Amino acid sequence: MITTTSDEVLILRGFEVSSLLNGQEQVLIEIVQRAYQAHASGASSLPHSTFLRFPQDEGNRIIALPAYLGQEFGVAGVKWVSSFPGNLNQGIDRASAVVILNSPQTGRPQAILEGSIISAKRTAASAALAAKVFHNGRQRTNLGVVGTGLINFEIVKSLVAGGPKFQTIVALDIDHERAEQFKRKCLENFRQIDVCIESDINNVLKRCSLLSFATTAARPYVADLSACPENTTILHVSLRDLSPEVILKSDNVADDIDHVCRAKTSLHLAEQLAGHRDFIRCNLADVLGGVEPVRKNGKPVVFSPFGLGVLDLAVGKHAYDFALERGLGTSIGQFLPASWIEQN
Repeated sequence: MITTTSDEVLILRGFEVSSLLNGQEQVLIEIVQRAYQAHASGASSLPHSTFLRFPQDEGNRIIALPAYLGQEFGVAGVKWVSSFPGNLNQGIDRASAVVILNSPQTGRPQAILEGSIISAKRTAASAALAAKVFHNGRQRTNLGVVGTGLINFEIVKSLVAGGPKFQTIVALDIDHERAEQFKRKCLENFRQIDVCIESDINNVLKRCSLLSFATTAARPYVADLSACPENTTILHVSLRDLSPEVILKSDNVADDIDHVCRAKTSLHLAEQLAGHRDFIRCNLADVLGGVEPVRKNGKPVVFSPFGLGVLDLAVGKHAYDFALERGLGTSIGQFLPASWIEQN
């Protein structure tokens, strides 16, 4: 077991974070649920995310997500995450990130963790939790996957571990080779599930009543959901796929209404079009707590999670505590300077 003092910082590299969180999908779904409930109860501080963008460059961004989460978690910190879609053409991942955990008692940094794995895992756990809430008890369905990168792969893993059952994945991506790569990886990891690739979004909508959008789309391109089966559930993870008109016709649930109506998300565009936010029924925590029904009005349920920093901290704290128990990571002693009074 590793112990740390107040002048030490624990460094967890990507392979260590991966070893700590792999196979923990069901645990992470439960952690994310408790984090949502703690946030809804007021046991958090969650400033708006800050987007660093670049002149004449719409596609790339780096985002800071600061947060504090109390109750059982007792952690403050920040995720600093970049999204550079062009990286894929260079053979490197689109996203990279670090998570810094701070003591809420002293404010001093306790750990620096590779954050892209944490970000993907908490996103997947959030999506699987929503699918479990909105789609549980439905007849077996196909899973429609739009965007075949890391996030949707992690969502599949989390759904297999703790979501509604499905036997076929219908996948679509603008890059056919990427879709084929996704198919191969799914077949290797989930042998009981078939995977087929579609090239027409309407065919995906028609064949699947559970859909996950995880793309790098900057502007909406889905203008009609009439092909969807009854009681469809849409995990709108990438937030900018559905037109504002589609949003206004759907049963919308967010993770945090105030946070999701920003940064030109589909819900932000719908708010600008409608002049209000009344089309968003509630937050997921309201359904988890029984304040709101699971479904309403027979419309497709669209879950749009902005991705809250409290989730990164909850999963990061879990990885940090687990690392201390297992003796993983590199402890950097005297990371912080001595008191200025003691310095020459």
